[in-house]
Amino acid sequence: MTTLARLDRVSRRFGEQLALDDVSLEIRSGEILGLLGPNGAGKSTLITLLQGRRRPSSGTVELFGGDPVRPRVRAELGSTPQETALPDTLRVAEVVDLVAAHFADRAPTAQLAEEFGFTDLLRRQCGSLSGGQKRRIAVALAFAGRPRLVLLDEPTTGLDVDARHGLWAAIRRHRADGATVVVTSHYLEEIEALAERVVVIDRGRILVDDGLDAVRARVDSSVVSLRTSSAAAVAALDGVLLAEPGEGERLALTVADSDAFVRALVASALPFERLQVRGASLEEAFLSLTDPSRSALEEMSS
Repeated sequence: MTTLARLDRVSRRFGEQLALDDVSLEIRSGEILGLLGPNGAGKSTLITLLQGRRRPSSGTVELFGGDPVRPRVRAELGSTPQETALPDTLRVAEVVDLVAAHFADRAPTAQLAEEFGFTDLLRRQCGSLSGGQKRRIAVALAFAGRPRLVLLDEPTTGLDVDARHGLWAAIRRHRADGATVVVTSHYLEEIEALAERVVVIDRGRILVDDGLDAVRARVDSSVVSLRTSSAAAVAALDGVLLAEPGEGERLALTVADSDAFVRALVASALPFERLQVRGASLEEAFLSLTDPSRSALEEMSS
């Protein structure tokens, strides 16, 4: 796989604040990479360095083998920032044409509108659009020049569930056509739906860089879901780390060892039915990795 972008021991300071601390990362062709981290972790700073909007305080940033500060190097880069700003007085089709005109191999406006679900908005002025409609168009603009690499910073903020799923489908289609995508998101289900590789960043340092399944597997716990009329007694069994209501009348139990817990449950003779066991979700893995009170944090980041 070709390396499209690279950060080599990059640090970035804003005065006394260290936003990125000795970060090394490669972005390879053909992947969707999910970039996760709490607010202030350094995600957006990393994106701006790849966009050439800022320079590192130390270390090296490369994009397509060159310096991303140079416009020629960024010619095959598409991006959507967190904040959406479209000219109020221009029609949507005019905005798409204006952005696409900067690229040698542009996507047709009608095709882009169909893929991202805004054909009915092409003749509307941008000032008349809702926040969700503007966001959908802003993400589509990142693909207007058929880029090799696309950086999407919180792409579905403000979108309803249907619009979010539609946007995911469009991103997957472009990936299938050859685009490489980096996505930052507060919606962890978005990263689970799109990414094969996940990078977790916190306090300016990369904690984990691994496949989606491998990141979930780093949490040494499982979730047992069941129905019982003796919830308090079941929750008091050995090995239960957390008990909380699940969907419907179910009880969700986070346990250290699911096999040992099931044996203890059966031996207790407590009533239960419809038992299900699953591994940790990406959300649970993320919270474990970024919670400084967890003793496993240093082991996971080594």
